[in-house]
Amino acid sequence: MSTSSAPPPTDNESSHPDTFIAHHPPERRAVIERLRIVCLAALVSLIGLGVAWELWLAPLPQGTGMLALKVLPLCLGIAGLLKHRLYTYRWLTLLIWLYFTEGVVRATGDAGLSQILAGIEVALSVLLFTACSVYIRMRLRVLPPKAKKGEQKDAAA
Repeated sequence: MSTSSAPPPTDNESSHPDTFIAHHPPERRAVIERLRIVCLAALVSLIGLGVAWELWLAPLPQGTGMLALKVLPLCLGIAGLLKHRLYTYRWLTLLIWLYFTEGVVRATGDAGLSQILAGIEVALSVLLFTACSVYIRMRLRVLPPKAKKGEQKDAAA
């Protein structure tokens, strides 16, 4: 019977997401955690607004409610935000501009409740973009600066 010694388990992004913020100072860790909560709250609010808007609050006339499916791409980001995945925060900052644009177009073209809901969508989009951007900057702040080409040659010599 052979016994193989397995290497000890390592913390990676999927098992313990908090290890990716553990090397930050406690003050920055607290800010990062608050930003994650703001991002999650804005994202879930935007998803809820999109579904409620298209199904109950102000659906398009003769609409089937299929526009409620527009929030599906946002649903993909929830798990990544919960796990502190930096990649998710990055692509979410790009995706959110589609919802911002829709809100601006509908705020200027619709009337009544739909116009108010579009304004809320714009505000949530800006909040989510800002919170994700600041989160990314805070997470990357601790990384050491990249060495310049000239410094790499000197270090090798």
